[in-house]
Amino acid sequence: MRRHHDMGGLPAGPVDSTPHDVAPWEKRVDAILRLLIDSKRRVMTVDELRRGIEDLGPDAYDRLDYYQRWISSISNILIERGVIGMDDLGRRMAEVEARWLEAGRKRREAGP
Repeated sequence: MRRHHDMGGLPAGPVDSTPHDVAPWEKRVDAILRLLIDSKRRVMTVDELRRGIEDLGPDAYDRLDYYQRWISSISNILIERGVIGMDDLGRRMAEVEARWLEAGRKRREAGP
């Protein structure tokens, strides 16, 4: 049975291959993944990252962009492994949001 993310062989329209700037937070997500999968730490694997992305479900998969899928998968895997807890993650997210708002940035609305 084909899962939602599996688009192999289906019409998907043109692929935008124009270069684009990578946002600082996207670079951080990439760095976090590299640290978690390196041979010294081995906290998770790239295969687990992919499984986590595939398990997001159709709504989340379609709504999130590339690196948002990565960080969602990483977070879920770290919670599964007991590396972080839901309470700790929620508290740290609130701290980041507070710093963001203090810097005069607006809260990002949920949505596509």
